[in-house]
Amino acid sequence: MLKAERLTKRFGGNTAVNAVDFTINQGEITAIIGPNGAGKTTFFHLISGFHRPTSGRLLLEGKDVTKKPPYHMAKIGVARTFQTTKLFAEAAVIDNLMIGHRLRTRSGFWDAVIRTRRYRTEEEKCREKALQVLEFVGASDLANRPVASIPQEAQKRVAIALALSTDPKLVLLDEPAAGINADETNGLADLIKKMKQAGLTVCIIEHKMQMIMNLADRIMVLNQGTKIAEGAPEEISRNESVIEAYLGGAHHAQAR
Repeated sequence: MLKAERLTKRFGGNTAVNAVDFTINQGEITAIIGPNGAGKTTFFHLISGFHRPTSGRLLLEGKDVTKKPPYHMAKIGVARTFQTTKLFAEAAVIDNLMIGHRLRTRSGFWDAVIRTRRYRTEEEKCREKALQVLEFVGASDLANRPVASIPQEAQKRVAIALALSTDPKLVLLDEPAAGINADETNGLADLIKKMKQAGLTVCIIEHKMQMIMNLADRIMVLNQGTKIAEGAPEEISRNESVIEAYLGGAHHAQAR
């Protein structure tokens, strides 16, 4: 579905992502792991259009999208979440999600001002979509609550629902389990599996290794902006370069 060819991003004299080749296969859960500062989030910024690469190419379903901005990437089916939840805290959950589906509507400024028939029809479609994705993520009861009033784990689910409200093909999840407990992490992993079962392609950055090893079909490991390994979870868990750079004793302790 998505292919990065020698994707590179430099900030002045610092190379944050260094000539990374990477493929996200349709229908799989692909994970990106690595120590803090490895370039993981910068790589997400590159493949979602938030940064333009210094060099290299990005292909989505065979089409060159290297220089496309974030709104264009969203329109062609690439949705993402962020490490820090990006929601309107004082607005109701359903209003946040209705904004997401506006990406798929055609109403303009004057449609909204005079509330044309098209605007009202599309507004209802946005509401239906919002309720649909809330049910999918298991948060239907939160529809009318302000985002600021719901727990952290629920906000994580709403952030995923916001990504789903754009009707994506590929969903990029940036540390979705950060700041939540073990039981909540398991519930979130179940939701990500459900997304795969629904036909979505998922790419995830995450530090919780037990979650990733049980969830991902394939893992890429970054260290100091460079890809040092790629493969199935069992291959990655045995890779000496990965163990030295990142997994180390913490992983072996979990494995036992």
